[in-house]
Parts: sequence; structure tokens; C-alpha cells
Amino acid sequence: MTAQTPSFSAAEYSRRLAKVRTAMAAQELDLLFVEDPSNMHWMTGYDGWSFYVHQGVIVLPDADPIWWGRRQDANGAFRTVWMADERVHFYADNYVQSTERHPMQDLARLIRDTVGDKARIGLELENYYFSAKAYLTLREDLPGADLQDATALVNRARGVKSAEEIAFMRKAARISEKIIDGLVERARPGLPKNELVAEAYGDAIRGADGEWGDYPAIVPLMPTGKDASAPHLTWDGRPLPAQTATFFEISGCFRRYHAPLCRTVFLGTPPDDLKRAEAALVEGLEAGLDAARAGNRACDIAEALAAPLTRAGIDRAARCGYPVGLSYPPDWGERTISLRSEDQSVLEPGMTFHFMPGLWMDDWGLEITETILIRESGAAECLCDRPRRMFVKD
Repeated sequence: MTAQTPSFSAAEYSRRLAKVRTAMAAQELDLLFVEDPSNMHWMTGYDGWSFYVHQGVIVLPDADPIWWGRRQDANGAFRTVWMADERVHFYADNYVQSTERHPMQDLARLIRDTVGDKARIGLELENYYFSAKAYLTLREDLPGADLQDATALVNRARGVKSAEEIAFMRKAARISEKIIDGLVERARPGLPKNELVAEAYGDAIRGADGEWGDYPAIVPLMPTGKDASAPHLTWDGRPLPAQTATFFEISGCFRRYHAPLCRTVFLGTPPDDLKRAEAALVEGLEAGLDAARAGNRACDIAEALAAPLTRAGIDRAARCGYPVGLSYPPDWGERTISLRSEDQSVLEPGMTFHFMPGLWMDDWGLEITETILIRESGAAECLCDRPRRMFVKD
């Protein structure tokens, strides 16, 4: 079957597999089963909205990966993965959402045929897409296997981005800028919020600079006023009110790569306490960007941000960032490093983070954020180029 042109070069996929296999060897794994669609895509190129059923990639120390999934999704694998067709395996449709059989029974058979029934197998146990039932079924059908927790093994291998990946993130950043520009320009009192979101989706999917836009892993988040005290509310049909702040948390997406960007708009004249919070937040952002250097630690960014906020009397009890890049719903984070005071992870060139110090107080919220790239030397680069401030529209 004729496949699409792979998103990345053969050398890039080889680099990725080599990193994963090194981590597998450190855990003495004979086989790694990956069900996270972001990790599947990163290693094989597979791309489809099929992660609501069981699917995955089998990674071996000395052979090409095997894509495994639902029969009707196999054609999608033929079209998108870089491996030969014989590395695509599928289970029958009567396994889907059945009370009589489970897809993991078919996977167990494939594993036995591939490495025998006594292998040491790594599984992503802490993952949105791998259920308790899946684990119990594998344990029952592979009684001689040694099932090991390999959560985040691939996620950590993804931490340092290649030049090819960073190029995709830069394209996503251009889309993020377009979305934010449109939101700031269109926001006005009386505009129903769902209409504003509709325009934002249009900007996101049309893309920027001649590049098309993909669907982001998180929907636009844009709570207003007291609702903005909660970071993860979406939208409704109510009109935007005057004399309130609304924050917009969005990301452009290009070939599954993200560059999140958040800005806040105040319709009217902002109160002095909100302006003081903005000043402290921007000061903390600038300090955190300066601390985001290769060789420093994740906690150094968090502590640099915290100092101005503490001086302003703002108690912010949350992490202030996480790695981003390739992702699928429901989250654009990579679920490894956290930018917080107890995380001692050392920053390396090529790492990318959503530096996300949102403020969510009792009756208001404020978000001004950046997607950053750790450089070989010097402070971090912001992939987006928009003023770090609250936008005020009278």
C-alpha cells in the first residue's frame, strides 16, 4: 500500500529508536509495549484518531517496531508508519468494546509469537490510554512473563528535541501567534464567547505562513472574571462582559507539534491590584527565562519566578511549566520534568518547555506564558514573539 511521505527522515527515526533501546537495555527489557499515541507517533509516524481503542507499538532490541491495533485502523498504519507492511498487525473488530474478549488477548498472542512467553516486558502503566483491565488481561494471558513498569521511558527519550522537531515547533509557534493576535483583536464586550472560539479554531486550522494547522491536544481555555480563578474552564455562549479579564490558553499545532501561548485581555480599565500582579508576573517571567539555561535545573526556573511573586504577596502553589512538543489529546505536556522547586532535573540544549506561571486567585485569573527552547548557551529562546503583558482594551 502506498504510504504518505514520512514526517521525518530515516536518520531521525533511527536516532529515536536508538535512544529508546538504550533505555530498554538499562531496564533489561526484552520488549516494550507503548500505547501512548504520542510515543507511537514519535517512533513510527502513526497518526490517526484511533486512540479511543486499544492500539500500540511493540519495540524490540534488534528488529523494526511492530504496529498493532484495530483491523480498520491498519490501513491508517499502512499509510503513515515508516515500517514495511509486514510490521503492521491487527486484531478483529469483535474485540472492540466486547464483554466476551479483550484486545490484550490478541496482543498476548502476538508477544508470545514474537519473543516467547517468558519475556521481560515494559508497559506504560501510568498512562491515559492503558487501562487496568488491559494490564490484568496481559498478566492472565502471559503468566510466565515479567511485566515491568516502563512509564515515561519513551517520554524521557523525547525530552531533547532534534533540529527537525524544533523546525516543526517553530511553525506551530507562528500559528499560536496568529491565534492570539486574532483573539486580542476580536475580543470586545458583548461578543458571545463561542463566536470568539469559532474564529480561533479557524485561525488554528488555516495555519500560518503557508503551513496548515492540525488540531491541538487541548481545546482553547478562556475563562472570564471569577471563572478565571479556575485554570481549565473552556467556554460557553455568554457574551464577554466589560471591566473583566479573560485569559486565553491556546496552542498552534503543526504535524502534532505544539507551541502553547497564553495571554490575558482586560476589557476596560484594570484595577490596581491586577496591574501589580501583572508587573510581578512579568518580572518573574523575565527572571525565569534568564535562569532557563543549559546546566541549570528545573527548580532554578521556578525559584527565579517565585521571588518577585513572593515580594508582591502572591502565593502561587503550583508548578510553573512542563515539557512540550509532540502530543495528542487530552494533554500537550510530555509528563516528565516539572518546573517546580523540588525538581532537580538538569536542563539540556534542545529541551522545550511551556513556561506557564498562571495566577489563579479567589476571584480572578491572569496568564502570560511562553514556550521556550533551552539553547546551547545563554538564556532560553521564546519560540513565540508577542509582548509579555496584559492587553487592555478600553
